[in-house]
Amino acid sequence: MNGGTSPTPLHERFYRRERQSIPAARAFTRAALAAWAVQIRADDITLCVSELTTNALVHGAPPGRGFKLRLLRDSGTVRIEVHDSGDGRPRLVGEGVADESGRGLLLVAALADKWGVAERNPGKVVWAEFTEGVSAAAPPPRARPGPR
Repeated sequence: MNGGTSPTPLHERFYRRERQSIPAARAFTRAALAAWAVQIRADDITLCVSELTTNALVHGAPPGRGFKLRLLRDSGTVRIEVHDSGDGRPRLVGEGVADESGRGLLLVAALADKWGVAERNPGKVVWAEFTEGVSAAAPPPRARPGPR
């Protein structure tokens, strides 16, 4: 992402394997995005953080372990990385209407410009990238007051 030119603004935090880590990760993400003045895709980024950290909590972090959330910003791109020490690789599942779970990566794939999985020892890193200037959905036009 950086190409070795300038330091990449980075925010990272480790979370324990517990339910309250997910809302804490969302709040951490909103704070980092606000510090970077990222507004256009903030909701998409925060939703993807929620999905990826939930996957790490439920499927990736073994009992007694946790996961790390890294947020990086460089050259108009925001990158999310969720590091865990669990086995297995996440994969997209079918879009079955009756499925009660398994849609998290479908959301990430739909909202992020790029996403993927990289190996680490132990475990894996699931990542997603967002180009700040490109909105997944155009914001609604603002209403202008009519003449009085």
